[in-house]
Amino acid sequence: MKNLIMVVEDEEAIGLMLKYNLEKEGYDVLVQSRGSRAIADAEKYQPSVILLDWMLPEISGVEICKLIRSKPDIKNIPIIMLTAKGEEEDKVRGLDAGADDYVTKPFSVPELMARVKSQLRRAPEPQTEAELVFEDIRMDLIEKKVFRGDTYIHLGPTEFRLLKMLMENPGKVFSREFLLKNVWGNNIYVESRTVDVHIRRLRRALNQYGQDYIRTVRATGYAIDINPQADTSDDTD
Repeated sequence: MKNLIMVVEDEEAIGLMLKYNLEKEGYDVLVQSRGSRAIADAEKYQPSVILLDWMLPEISGVEICKLIRSKPDIKNIPIIMLTAKGEEEDKVRGLDAGADDYVTKPFSVPELMARVKSQLRRAPEPQTEAELVFEDIRMDLIEKKVFRGDTYIHLGPTEFRLLKMLMENPGKVFSREFLLKNVWGNNIYVESRTVDVHIRRLRRALNQYGQDYIRTVRATGYAIDINPQADTSDDTD
């Protein structure tokens, strides 16, 4: 899966320029122009690096940085502050707020790309687990096999990837669009309802041997949950 870079920038031209250049480097990019939405998006999408503008209309980049550092699930995301402020005391203030790096506008795009790569190299590598377990469902990530109890469940590669995404984040609801982007990939065109078809296949395969743990959130998406209370009327064949 590609690294996701989140850009928090209210100037549309700069946001588009950063998106273009980051995608050119092979990254997935999320641009958020509203500082008030930055925290929620960081928690939802868990970006690899955040490019954060200092001067935002609703809440300053410094305050956003402090809030990110106060939240356990996102506090370790590298943050590069982007700002027109060039004074040393401003740089110190940004770093004291928790920023990992500081780039003054106007900046060199190649230099910024190098700084992003540097933060990605410094970020701790996630530990690779040999298996995922949810209740009686066990996923062997090395052998690429799924079991319910001691029974082997045959899944197609897409259903395997969907189940892996859900089991890595129990209780979290993923939208169809997010699943399409992260399971199928950016360069493959499929309709969002395709997700429903594969979820239905996944359910059928798993539910032969136990309880249905996949939760459907109408008009939103899917999660794996110990108390699913699934509304499957939104699925299609």
